[in-house]
Amino acid sequence: MRFLFSLKTPIKPLPYYYLSTRLLSSSRFNNSPTSMAIPPPPSAKSVAAVDSEVGLAKRSWIKFRRESVLALYTPFVLCLASGNLRVETFRHYIAQDVYFLRAFAQAYELAEECADDDDAKISISELRKAVLEELKMHNSFVQEWGSDLAKESSVNSATVKYTDFLLATASGKVEGVKGPGKLATPFEKTKVAAYTLGAMTPCMRLYAYLGKEFEALLDLHEGSHPYRKWIENYSSEGFQASAVQTEDLLDKLSVSLTGEELDIIEKLYHQAMKLEIDFFSAQPVVQPTVVPLTKEHNPAEDRLMLFSDFDLTCTVVDSSAILAEIAIVTAPKSDQSQPENQLARMSSADLRNTWGLLSRQYTEEYEQCIESIMPPEKVDKFKYEDLRKALEQLSDFEKRANDRVIESGVLKGLNHEDIKRAGERLILQDGCTTFFQKVVKNVNLNANVHVLSYCWCGDLIRSAFSSAGDLPELNIHSNEFTFIESISTGEIDKKVESPIDKVQAFKNILNNCSNDRRNLTVYIGDSIGDLLCLLEADIGIVIGSSSSLRRVASQFGVSFVPLFPGLVKKQKECGEGESSSWKGLSGILYTALIIQRCDLGISVAYGVNMVFRGFWLQ
Repeated sequence: MRFLFSLKTPIKPLPYYYLSTRLLSSSRFNNSPTSMAIPPPPSAKSVAAVDSEVGLAKRSWIKFRRESVLALYTPFVLCLASGNLRVETFRHYIAQDVYFLRAFAQAYELAEECADDDDAKISISELRKAVLEELKMHNSFVQEWGSDLAKESSVNSATVKYTDFLLATASGKVEGVKGPGKLATPFEKTKVAAYTLGAMTPCMRLYAYLGKEFEALLDLHEGSHPYRKWIENYSSEGFQASAVQTEDLLDKLSVSLTGEELDIIEKLYHQAMKLEIDFFSAQPVVQPTVVPLTKEHNPAEDRLMLFSDFDLTCTVVDSSAILAEIAIVTAPKSDQSQPENQLARMSSADLRNTWGLLSRQYTEEYEQCIESIMPPEKVDKFKYEDLRKALEQLSDFEKRANDRVIESGVLKGLNHEDIKRAGERLILQDGCTTFFQKVVKNVNLNANVHVLSYCWCGDLIRSAFSSAGDLPELNIHSNEFTFIESISTGEIDKKVESPIDKVQAFKNILNNCSNDRRNLTVYIGDSIGDLLCLLEADIGIVIGSSSSLRRVASQFGVSFVPLFPGLVKKQKECGEGESSSWKGLSGILYTALIIQRCDLGISVAYGVNMVFRGFWLQ
């Protein structure tokens, strides 16, 4: 069961619920098995109030920072962070970056000409000087690494696209803006300066971000990192200050712009961020790398086995909340008579009370169960069998909880069409649909994709994936409602109720695979119910920050490694000639956090992007 929901807020009419699912956020109350009722959407006034307190530059970074995650997982950036990037690749990058920085300095010069405010002109001039200093640093790289920019004169298409976009923006060639030489008023010129800063700011912020990420991984007790100078430059206080100065300048130049003009800046910001990712992706990395996983994939010999949980791994809200909501809003009122030819149902008031009782009982007993399975002391070494035995007790608890739900009758009388419509409108985590589409539609991958879920109704999952991008190829393994003429009987066809059921389904799927290829298994999950599958897989990736999952797993010797540092370590092993093969039951799980900013009306799932868009496919 995993979650029952206490629905304490007023229930909206059914059509409103379907329309408002995009605005839903979920809360686990510190990852206890209960969750908040579905909250009402934030008012436009409250969102606007928050937006006014956050500058345009910061707001754009928050909104599009998911793209920065993709930069981390490009082969070039990962090899650079690990220190084993081949010299010839670094030389090529420096040559490309010199070409880009010259355009960057030119763009600042054009922006300075357009700026009407003296303080703005001074700031832009200072930023331009900082770029010229950066070019000097690149010249020192040229001398240190023996690069010959004359030989590296060919500029790749990604660099050209980026510089062309930047200089076109700085020249006023933006949709809705007068052409070069026709900027008559100071306001029109200032607007072009703002647009130019909108196209330049994401580059500054992204490099500042990467510099800090790399700096955190520098091992002072290890041999000298060959690219330490590069890292120290972009993590330095000076460069970080320049990034902030650029953002402050963008906020200042855009303060008088209209909503439509601010939208243009947002589009320019996003476009620049994507071009920056393309710039990193275009660097020619020919050495062995651990990303993407498909790089060394041979479909004739290898098979990719991808497993994923559904609730709160793929979705923004748990399916139990959706089914509870449908049950309550479609139930008859206390004073309504029910047709004789339909299954008798509880009234909406009785149903709400019953859900509340079930939820409270589940919460109390869940916490007691977790306490009972914890070993008195943390073990020194990972012990899978001990953990499995402990989770057998949790599995028994989950099955008893499901039995109580069935016996209560709260799932009786749900219309199959209502369930399907809810699934069709269910919002999946950012990047999830695109990822699955790429996997199932790429015939060269020879991939099998399986979704393992506690969800009570598999039709809800199938509807969600089908409407999200026509994904009928996904194999869904979950429980199922039983229906009589499209009306649920309240019974569940039990298939996947517990951690033991999940891992058994995982093993059965692998056992049914032919032996003609090697399997690489990846499992993505977020809760304690996924724990055994995460450990059995060659690569187990934990999304989110479930405290119960970490607490139980850690007590049994499981180690949690943030995904990016973990991949950097793997990449170092590649460079040192060690095997970077992935193996199940290692006791190591990789973590990727989901950070949501619902106060801004924005859901930024950094962790999901790491997994669904960065780690697997490039």
